[in-house]
Amino acid sequence: MDAKLYSPDGAAKGTTALPDELFAQPVHEHLLWLSVKRHLGNQRQGTAKVKGRGEVSGGGRKPWRQKGTGRARAGSNTSPLWPGGGRAFGPKQRRAALAAALSQKASEQAVSVLESLTLEAPQTRQVVAMLKTMGLYDKRTLLVLGDADANVIKSCRNLRNLRTTLAHQINAYELLDCEQVLLTAGGLARVREVFVK
Repeated sequence: MDAKLYSPDGAAKGTTALPDELFAQPVHEHLLWLSVKRHLGNQRQGTAKVKGRGEVSGGGRKPWRQKGTGRARAGSNTSPLWPGGGRAFGPKQRRAALAAALSQKASEQAVSVLESLTLEAPQTRQVVAMLKTMGLYDKRTLLVLGDADANVIKSCRNLRNLRTTLAHQINAYELLDCEQVLLTAGGLARVREVFVK
């Protein structure tokens, strides 16, 4: 899978290859739904809780004897297998959902790579000029940076259609919520380093 490559001033420079492990994976809509649901749930206050096996009431004695009943052996009614038992595992699908979201954007030709983005001081005008040259100014765009750069973040934060995130914090919700994904070369390298295992 390839993406358009741009110079720091927004001029087109051809294409660059994207890692297939992240940008050429099957898109599982249910997995994306689970990931978005998880992300939105994490934005809530966080006072909700599930009880683990050691916290639910019950247990203490064996529900029935080991042999002779014709039923499966059971040691405690606090087991995660039982109704009212503890919660065993949380979801472990974040990386697969991220790859699905990136692959969906790549298949829509909505992924671009910027060679570099460095500003000596906060300059919103410079970022606006770059986006207009690239044709992204009027599109909801997610800018993925490799490292936190205060000048770049300050230059982007009051642009209505532009959001910034760091590569290791990228998630499926942000990817699905934008029209275009713009990665710096450093951001692409960092995404590959963190999420390709």
